[in-house]
Amino acid sequence: MSKQTLLRVPALPRIALLLPMVVLLVACSRQAPLEEPVRAVKVITLRSGTLDTRQEFSGEVRPRVESRLGFRVAGKLVSREVELGQRVKAGQVLARLDPQDYRLAADAAQAQLAAALTNRDLAAADYKRFKELREQNFISGAELERREATLKAAQAQVDQAQAQLTSQRNQGSYTALLADTAGVVTAIEAESGQVVSAGQPVVRLAQDGGRDAVFAVSEDQLGLIRDGSAVEVRVWPGQTRLAGKVREVSASADPVTRTYQIKVGLEGRELPPLGATVTVQAGAKSGGRSGVIKLPTSALRQDGQATAVWVLDPATMTVSSQKVQIATADGNEAVVASGLQEGQQVVTAGVHVLAPGQKVMLWREKTAQSLSSAPQTPLGATSVMPGQAK
Repeated sequence: MSKQTLLRVPALPRIALLLPMVVLLVACSRQAPLEEPVRAVKVITLRSGTLDTRQEFSGEVRPRVESRLGFRVAGKLVSREVELGQRVKAGQVLARLDPQDYRLAADAAQAQLAAALTNRDLAAADYKRFKELREQNFISGAELERREATLKAAQAQVDQAQAQLTSQRNQGSYTALLADTAGVVTAIEAESGQVVSAGQPVVRLAQDGGRDAVFAVSEDQLGLIRDGSAVEVRVWPGQTRLAGKVREVSASADPVTRTYQIKVGLEGRELPPLGATVTVQAGAKSGGRSGVIKLPTSALRQDGQATAVWVLDPATMTVSSQKVQIATADGNEAVVASGLQEGQQVVTAGVHVLAPGQKVMLWREKTAQSLSSAPQTPLGATSVMPGQAK
């Protein structure tokens, strides 16, 4: 197609003819490959350390004595005087039942006692009169003995009515649930309006006094803990260490978990709060193994079916993958069985974004000095951008 012919074509068809040529030219042009960024990583230099071979168990602080308190009589719960976590004193009212029925029963027992007293008094008057007649030989001795037996029966009825009245009054007093000793309310198991039976738990009370660290062990670890042996207890929040002594080892395994419950009595002035998480270290304190290499768990990654780490080459500042075998765990660190040597540098942060042979740089925390090294404009001065006239 000549130039004159192309000029005769209208503008829109000319654009349609030129568009495929432009697309073909753009598709054929090659873009320059993007340079892979140099990533910043954290590394540690491996050093041999000591492995604590004592076993650690996670436990919970519980009261040494915890009572489930309930009413000694049945009835409708009309009020609950305490709340969860509240500290109570000995003799303090915890809850109340409706006492109306027990008051009526006490009134009935009082009436029965009054009737028994009347019968007793009447029998006593008859006995006195017949005794005088016997002294005058107006009646026989058998008649006097019958009056004496009647008096004794009336007196027995009085004693029975008196005991019944005392029992009913006690029943009425049992409608108020009292704290046997000072402590802390750890659970509420009934609410107002609920009808409870005699002995049904209503409030759970942890008595003041000693506390235990309670944990469970499997059957194969039961031999590490002996009744009366000394252990070390570490409170999790502040890493406070307390001395403890095993005071109870369960004689049978839990039917569900098949573990044995261990109770360690805590010693010290400042005991941890109830429910606190503790770590109990059992075994010989001298137990330990030196010359082991430990890594933070953040340095480990999964390479297929194996565990691997990134090893830094300081000469080329590149990383390479190294498979390792982990022997055990020591707190938040993994103990390396094989695959690494002392003095090597291992990446501990950014392990999931690296590739073999990738160049990296050491991560350095920004400090206030880097900010202060920038030139500062004096107060009141006018800053001028490059190329801007003053």
